[in-house]
Order: sequence, then C-alpha cells, then structure tokens
Amino acid sequence: MDAKLRIGPGVAAGIDEDLIKAQVHTFYGRVRLDPVLGPIFNAAIDDWDEHLAKLCDFWSSVLLMTGRFKGSPMAAHARRTDIRNEHFALWLDLFARTAREVCPPEAAELFIEKSRMIGHSLALGLAVSRGELPPLHAPRPG
Repeated sequence: MDAKLRIGPGVAAGIDEDLIKAQVHTFYGRVRLDPVLGPIFNAAIDDWDEHLAKLCDFWSSVLLMTGRFKGSPMAAHARRTDIRNEHFALWLDLFARTAREVCPPEAAELFIEKSRMIGHSLALGLAVSRGELPPLHAPRPG
C-alpha cells in the first residue's frame, strides 16, 4: 500500500516513520539507563537493535496503521515475572516526558494517549494472568 494512502491517527498529528524512530530510540535509550526500569529491560532484551526495530514496527502499526508489527506484547510481558504494576507508571512518565521533548505537541499527545491505553491494557492483562486484582485505573505518572 502506498504510504500516501495510509490512514492512521498519527498522520493528522504529523507523525511519520522518522519521528517514530526518534521517539522509540530516545525513549529506550533512557529506559536502559533508568535505575528501576533499566535492569528489567536489560535482563529481558538480548539484541537491542532487533528489539528497537520491532518497537518501531509496533508504533508504526499503532499510529500509522502500517500493519508491520507481528507479535504478542501481552505474551512477551507475561513471561517476565519481574514486571510489576508500579513499573507501568514509571514507564509512562518517562515515555511522556520523552515524547514532549522529541515530538511536536500534537504528535506527543497522541503518543502519550496511545501509550496510556496500551499500558492500561498490559497492566490489566498481566494482573489477570497472575491471578491478581487488576488495577481499577490506568497507571498514571506520579
């Protein structure tokens, strides 16, 4: 499909593949250095280049509806017993701060909105898969 014919929520916000790559690479560079999130991610990911490419495909599919992402985020996260509900708020806060620095305002807000929806879905799914009481609200930054 021609890129000009694609319709996704990111198109109107000015999001393109270059902006997705900038957000993903900047954000995960910060995650790797974060004192709480870094050890979790660095223990889980063997090949950062491959993982970043997969994450760019994920965000391209979410925001530009490219359909490039093939994977199961819930299954991947469920395998990691060290991911706790409180980590989502830290992740979302760092993601939002990065988006506001990397992206134009409208694009940043769309990234943030989608990240909150995804974070809430993952947090609920993980809680249910672990037999825990799911959080009532999406994890929010501090």
